[in-house]
Amino acid sequence: MLFHVRMDVAIPHDLEPNHREDLVATERKRALELQHTGVWRHLWRVVGCYSNISIFDVDTNDGLHAILESLPLYPYMTIEVTPLAQHPSDVSVAVGPR
Repeated sequence: MLFHVRMDVAIPHDLEPNHREDLVATERKRALELQHTGVWRHLWRVVGCYSNISIFDVDTNDGLHAILESLPLYPYMTIEVTPLAQHPSDVSVAVGPR
């Protein structure tokens, strides 16, 4: 099941700088792990924002929720999730495999 996920990050400005660095480094490590497993299929930065647009491939809503909660920056995120379904006019559906 594919999900379009927007994550907006708002780390408090008064967070201790070393803690902030550690959080960002562990977030990057976790994101790379999820990408290498194929669960986090696409990751794009939103220009001008501390935000991203991502595509996740997860079996269930609860599975996606668990993954998002596992992100070190989760407590500082506002997240918007949109489940995706195949569109009948998608060229890969209309034409078939290439």
